[in-house]
Amino acid sequence: MKLADIPRVKHITKDNFINDYLKPQKPVVLERVIEDWPAYNKWSLDYIKEVAGDITVPLYDDRPVQHKDGFNEPHAKMKMAAYVDLLKKEPTKYRIFLWNILKEVPVLQKDYRFPDFGLKLLKGVPMMFFGGRDSYTFMHYDIDLANIFHFHFNGEKEVILFPQSETENLYKVPHSLITHESIDFSNPDYVKWPALKNANGFKTTLSHGEVLYMPEGYWHYMKYNTPGFSMSLRGLARNPKNLAKASYNILIMRYYDVLMRKLKGQDWIDWKNREAISRTNKNQKV
Repeated sequence: MKLADIPRVKHITKDNFINDYLKPQKPVVLERVIEDWPAYNKWSLDYIKEVAGDITVPLYDDRPVQHKDGFNEPHAKMKMAAYVDLLKKEPTKYRIFLWNILKEVPVLQKDYRFPDFGLKLLKGVPMMFFGGRDSYTFMHYDIDLANIFHFHFNGEKEVILFPQSETENLYKVPHSLITHESIDFSNPDYVKWPALKNANGFKTTLSHGEVLYMPEGYWHYMKYNTPGFSMSLRGLARNPKNLAKASYNILIMRYYDVLMRKLKGQDWIDWKNREAISRTNKNQKV
């Protein structure tokens, strides 16, 4: 894979962000734009344990998708206090994703603001993500193809991004939002996944207080180098094609996939994984 470093800026004006990154749909890391937030100094694993320790949280690991799995159905549940202790004690594959802090921990709302970068952000869905050392997400893109601001806290996180234009090289699984789950994007096997050699993307490592802007529909893989957590704020896709694709994903694709899992069981999942390989290799002539 050819991975360019994501550009970094310490500070940026609204106009410069719009002209240099939002309009051309280019990713960027904003290094020092939230240092005036209370969250910058307060948010740590210990603080999360203090304010949310009694809440039971859904946990996910990196096991392959099974036909019996419901949409975003957790693999386990645990009190947040116990989960934070686990994160600090040893590596774990368990992650939290799409955890709505507006709903679950209202006190955290006082610690952040919605930045004005010329993009209307959705106020009701600030989401948090947690992970232990070496845990990772599958390469995927979000169902709504949103513009995303990803704020990282506590430690370091490795990020790899690809625009939608690179989908043909990534072994996308049909009727889903992920690439083939067997691919290790941190250290890909190019013999097994030869089309990846043609993929052009971006990479960076996020540290505490840094913000990653991900343009509409960008594929993203994230791996926690240390235990940590992040928060995402999102704005709707503005490109009409992406809005149409988001509507299809939300209203048709995910329900069709659920139906086919019920009708064909694991055969449906296995067929999709085989198709991800055969279609990509055929189209890329590898």
